[in-house]
Amino acid sequence: MDYPDYYRILGVDRNASAKDIRKAYRRLARQYHPDVNPGDKQAEAKFKQINEAHEVLSDEEKRRKYDELSQSYQQWQHMGGQPGGFDWGSWASGRPGGFRVEFTDTDTGAGDLFSDFFRSIFGGMGQPQTGQHRTSRGAARGQDLEVVAHVSLEDAYRGTERLVQVGRRQLSVKIPRGARDSTRVRLRGQGERGYAGGQPGDLDVIVRVSDHPVFKRDGDDLFVDLKVPLLTAVLGGAVHVPTLDGGVTLTIKPGTQSGQTIRLRGKGMPRLRQSGDYGDLFARVLVQVPTHLTDEERALFERLRALQPR
Repeated sequence: MDYPDYYRILGVDRNASAKDIRKAYRRLARQYHPDVNPGDKQAEAKFKQINEAHEVLSDEEKRRKYDELSQSYQQWQHMGGQPGGFDWGSWASGRPGGFRVEFTDTDTGAGDLFSDFFRSIFGGMGQPQTGQHRTSRGAARGQDLEVVAHVSLEDAYRGTERLVQVGRRQLSVKIPRGARDSTRVRLRGQGERGYAGGQPGDLDVIVRVSDHPVFKRDGDDLFVDLKVPLLTAVLGGAVHVPTLDGGVTLTIKPGTQSGQTIRLRGKGMPRLRQSGDYGDLFARVLVQVPTHLTDEERALFERLRALQPR
């Protein structure tokens, strides 16, 4: 019975974190999945090795046992042991609370998806717990997949639909009102097909909301620059404020200062999955100083200056 180097199979270091192991597994599982390589026996065998390696290295207890075994195996090799001659059964049964080698496919619930090595060493450690959850004898749940859907801020405000490409399939996904950048919309059962009769995985659609030329977004609140003529800022008056729902008329108080922020309640983004609830819109006043004056206007400003106390 051969010794499989699970770290080498996944292409990770022996000190790799759980996150690194999971990332490597997902990448390789997608590459060698039978659905991607129909009829390719070598790819199928590689896929089984990848699943087995992840099964062990993603489980803290199995990984600890495997690392202990690896040390014993390496010591045996250094002492001149030849490949194929290591007594796996004695090692397993000689460990505290160890295992025997008589485990069968039915014992593990894994069918031929796992090697004799795995069944001999780990067969008594319970059902497999990989990211591809075992659903029946030999079956494996399909991988979860991710795709990106790009939407405008207006689309995120109103809600929309997008077509996403998943392999050869095109799927329609509803983007909810108030979706933020990185919001996930999950389509159950639309991921990779299961292996050997297992359940399909899910599809996560990751929403990417484009920047807007007028509005800046912070959570459910929006921010906009509001240009106000000088005379309106001084004397007060009505100005038009753009919103994603058309626009509103706002009355500016006399003496409004440039840089002052005015809050318009409920004119921001819809709160995700909270019907009828909205964030706020914050309008920052930017007082516009005229740059081209007529002779009459200049004369009036000169008179105004003359009235100011010295």
